[in-house]
Amino acid sequence: MSIETIKSRYDFVLVFDVQDGNPNGDPDAGNLPRVDAETGQGIVTDVCLKRKVRNYVQMRCSEAPGFDIFVKEKAILNRKIGDAYQTLGINLEEAPKDEKDGKKRNAKGEGQGSEVGAARRRMCETFFDIRSFGAVMSTGANAGQVRGPVQMTFGRSVDPIVTLEHSITRMAVATEAEAEKQSGDNRTMGRKNTVPYGLYVTHGFISAHLAAQTGFSEADLDLLWEALVSMFEHDRSAARGLMSTRRLIIFKHDGALGNAPAHLLFERVSVKRKDESKPARAFADYAVSIDREALPQGITIIEKP
Repeated sequence: MSIETIKSRYDFVLVFDVQDGNPNGDPDAGNLPRVDAETGQGIVTDVCLKRKVRNYVQMRCSEAPGFDIFVKEKAILNRKIGDAYQTLGINLEEAPKDEKDGKKRNAKGEGQGSEVGAARRRMCETFFDIRSFGAVMSTGANAGQVRGPVQMTFGRSVDPIVTLEHSITRMAVATEAEAEKQSGDNRTMGRKNTVPYGLYVTHGFISAHLAAQTGFSEADLDLLWEALVSMFEHDRSAARGLMSTRRLIIFKHDGALGNAPAHLLFERVSVKRKDESKPARAFADYAVSIDREALPQGITIIEKP
């Protein structure tokens, strides 16, 4: 399948916020919001953000060929790798068709030689998240590894966050034994942790060279921007409170190698609190600005939404 992949490098800044919710709980800390212990800044992992992108694409393109999601809830990854070999008509129980790949099957059920490359290409063609983020597929039937063109940093809050703990009550119990212990009162106590307000910034990078290897196209790029803008709209839950994408600032380079270092472009984006004398509780309490003066040649700034 011939696909026109992206030809330009991109760097981007994603600004999002949370109000009265837990944006990314830490299972090693009782699901408390993740916090940098030294600075008090809140953290949202890149894995969390990629999960939301995957979920949006799965919902948006559920019937579209080539936009399936490899890493999704309850998926059995080795089964999907095996399916790629079946689609290609490669029998992993028999000797390879091409003698260059070996005269016999070294390990039953595993691809070898050029078969692995063919399966890797098939997986890239089938799954949006492999084309975008890459994947380790060297288990099971073995489709190798893919380094994705789209990479993201952890999101970090602009200011230190405050974690609030709330006691909550459920007016029911789960078992008869619990009801007997409470003499019919039937209450279950619990706790809920939230961030009153936090504005987070994460940075992203898109490599045209790696895009050529995975087949990441202009259509994939447009879908990625759409997902980053809209992913929180379809990820609502009581635990996460109110989360929203506030700004997506994209630096497009004229060529594949790029026209300026990413960190210098990111420094042009300023996110500051307007009034330091009181705690921030809304996006309106912050000012987001972009320094457009003396922009490096070959750089175009695109803002969404």
